[in-house]
Amino acid sequence: MLTELWNEEKSLKGRRKRTSLSIWGWGSLGIVLSLITFGPFVIFYLAFYILCFVGGGFVVTLLFGKTNSEKYLEQCEHSFLPPTSTGIPKCLEEMKREARTIKIDRRLTGANIIDEPLQQVIQFSLRDYVQYWYYTLSDDESFLLEIRQTLQNALIQFATRSKEIDWQPYFTTRIVDDFGTHLRVFRKAQQKITEKDDQAKGTAEDLVDTFFEVEVEMEKDVCRDLVCTSPKDEEGFLRDLCEVLLYLLLPPGDFQNKIMRYFVREILARGILLPLINQLSDPDYINQYIIWMIRDSNCNYEAFMNIIKLSDNIGELEAVRDKAAEELQYLRSLDTVGDDINTIKNQINSLLFVKKVCDSRIQRLQSGKEINTVKLAANFGKLCTVPLDSILVDNVALQFFMDFMQQTGGQAHLFFWMTVEGYRVTAQQQLEVLLSRQKDGKHQTNQTKGLLRAAALGIYEQYLSEKASPRVTVDDYLVAKLGDTLNHEDPTPEIFDDIQRKVYELMLRDERFYPSFRQNALYVRMLAELDMLKDPSFRGSDDGDGESFNGSPTGSINLSLDDLSNVSSDDSVQLHAYISDTGVCNDHGKTYALYAITVHRRSLNSEEMWKTYRRYSDFHDFHMRITEQFENLSSILKLPGKKTFNNMDRDFLEKRKKDLNAYLQLLLTPEMMKASPALAHYVYDFLENKAYSKGKGDFARKVPPLIPKTDSDPEHCRVSAQLDDTVDDNIPLRVMLLLMDEVFDLKERNQWLRRNIKNLLQQLIRATYGDTINRKIVDHVDWMTSPEQVADLVKRFRDAFWPNGILAETVPCRDKAIRMRTRVAGKTKLLSIMPDELKHIIGAETTRKGILRVFEMFQHNQLNRRMVYVFLEGFLETLFPQYKFRELFNKLHSRSKQIQKYKQKLQTTQAPSLQKR
Repeated sequence: MLTELWNEEKSLKGRRKRTSLSIWGWGSLGIVLSLITFGPFVIFYLAFYILCFVGGGFVVTLLFGKTNSEKYLEQCEHSFLPPTSTGIPKCLEEMKREARTIKIDRRLTGANIIDEPLQQVIQFSLRDYVQYWYYTLSDDESFLLEIRQTLQNALIQFATRSKEIDWQPYFTTRIVDDFGTHLRVFRKAQQKITEKDDQAKGTAEDLVDTFFEVEVEMEKDVCRDLVCTSPKDEEGFLRDLCEVLLYLLLPPGDFQNKIMRYFVREILARGILLPLINQLSDPDYINQYIIWMIRDSNCNYEAFMNIIKLSDNIGELEAVRDKAAEELQYLRSLDTVGDDINTIKNQINSLLFVKKVCDSRIQRLQSGKEINTVKLAANFGKLCTVPLDSILVDNVALQFFMDFMQQTGGQAHLFFWMTVEGYRVTAQQQLEVLLSRQKDGKHQTNQTKGLLRAAALGIYEQYLSEKASPRVTVDDYLVAKLGDTLNHEDPTPEIFDDIQRKVYELMLRDERFYPSFRQNALYVRMLAELDMLKDPSFRGSDDGDGESFNGSPTGSINLSLDDLSNVSSDDSVQLHAYISDTGVCNDHGKTYALYAITVHRRSLNSEEMWKTYRRYSDFHDFHMRITEQFENLSSILKLPGKKTFNNMDRDFLEKRKKDLNAYLQLLLTPEMMKASPALAHYVYDFLENKAYSKGKGDFARKVPPLIPKTDSDPEHCRVSAQLDDTVDDNIPLRVMLLLMDEVFDLKERNQWLRRNIKNLLQQLIRATYGDTINRKIVDHVDWMTSPEQVADLVKRFRDAFWPNGILAETVPCRDKAIRMRTRVAGKTKLLSIMPDELKHIIGAETTRKGILRVFEMFQHNQLNRRMVYVFLEGFLETLFPQYKFRELFNKLHSRSKQIQKYKQKLQTTQAPSLQKR
């Protein structure tokens, strides 16, 4: 069996071997025959044919697949996929078209002199902030033209809006109020720093922090600390503000274009506003500008030395000392002979003295041994003597003596002496007028004497009678003699001389008054204000010899000669009055409103009716009189407010007529008359059918109330909230009083001084401008907003940012020593231009401190930024009164941590009171 299998396997292998040999044999035979028949290139032809076959098949397959795929995709597109957006084909079509030219109207404001520099500013802005990078991306001009058109649209809307606004209230009221409030916040911040521990002397950072703490206390819901101290928050604020402005100024289509809006916003915020704010808030720039403004005035050597001696900045002193050393070295190197050597020696001695003073001051500051001049003089004991009669005729000295007398309870003696002086002057004037009228054949003897008698009786009742409180203590026989004279003789200007002389001797010799005043700190402060701590000779006011002080500060029986009338009050007499008509009159070019008052007076036996004509200023003067004489009326009677501009408008006159009628009806109520019986004299005089005599007279005007009437906590509100109603209508007087109040801190001083300053300013303005001052201010505001002035401002802006058409490079920060010397020069210039008359009115020390306070306020970049932003906010609120910009600014500033602290403090302080309730 195995043998058969083995044989069968061998036969199978043999067959396979013969088969393979036959295949190779036939293959080899075919190849040999092909080579013999076609030659040696048959292999290449065969390979070529095979390649062509394969390639043709591939091409046919590709073409067939593409055709079928396109048909299939077309079917799918109509059945499954959404339709293609029409914007893409339209965009492609627009791109294929030729670029069309865009025409831009170069008119912006309607004034060619403004449009030309404005177009240059736009061109320079696009060139330096957009084109330099845009051309690296594209050569298409349309985008740049669209940006230019957008900017022009915004400027056109801005110009149109500006023409519709009355800028007079902004320039005459808002700016001054904002500046005065800023100065008040700074002054209160300085006071807070001073009240802290002397050992922990406040730094500049402490002052800035305290400033914004005071700001939020005053503004309640606004604090600008983040915008002024954080560059990141400041840029965000400007971006938000610019976006709001673009929303108001641009057409809706342009504003909705985000790319365009963002470009314009960044150009305005970072390219224009931020650099401008940086420059305006730079203390060194402000100092240079101050020096440039008063460049015509010469520096005063005394003022310069005062600045050096009072400086508490070591950097300033070192800068001056180094400059003095440099000049010394130069002068010593000169080779001079003859007369020049004496001049150089004098210069060297002066420089050595300056250097010595600087070194001494630096050592004192570094050692911390600062000397208070007033305390040093008080402890030293050897002070110059100012006689009492000189004190009584000098404005500055009198206010300190008045404060001292109030502390010691002797104010009645001083006010009596001053009131008698006023009575004497007024009586002499009245008698002189009486004599001149008698010479002219006019007889008014009884009326004048009656007025003099009433005024004299008023003084007697207020200071010498048993009902007087406080009462002047003099010999009884002198008081009895005076009373007998008043009852039986006509009063004369000298009727009070004997008692006045006794009161003067009492103030001079009584240890409670003048002798104690010379040992008091107020006396030393008085000498400092008079600049007499170093000079023993008394230098009074230039006009002090002829100065007299009239009236009584108490104001309870301040009877002016002009205020007294012979009309007696009777309970049976009924008086009714109302304004029946209103008109506008023109007198010698001066336009004013006139109110016709119809008056009915009924008594038991008769009835009368007449018409009298009064101006608003007559109502105002009358209101001033009765509220000063009857203090309770000031809280009951409210006179309609004044309006300086556009006060001839018909609607406004009708509204004022209605308000004045309400004022009259309240005044004439029986309850009002019974509460103040003496009020009837003033009312009858005002409503009588005759020309109204304005002015309360010098006798009653001179001295204000002893206790000033102020609202609660007036220091924690804006300046405008505390303005005196009696001066609102006179813009220049209002401005000067507001600034003087804050610069020299007059509201913290004696109110008698403030009234004297007010009277002096009134006289100065009337003597300089007369009654045309308001018209001049209107003309000046119109001139400031005229096309010529606006064009000049635009040109200055253009030249400052692009001098000679080239973008200004960032100005390198000047050397610290140069900046310090500029500060010293600026302070010296400011002190040099202060008139001596001002020092005589409010005191040399107060003047010096006030000027240096204002200058110091400008030496803090963060505080300057705050003031710039306040002015900007006021400008936008005036430009867009219909929009709620105030609420917008409150929201933009609401992230301040100072506001959160203030609210937490309020909650903490209010919690106990709520728990009690």
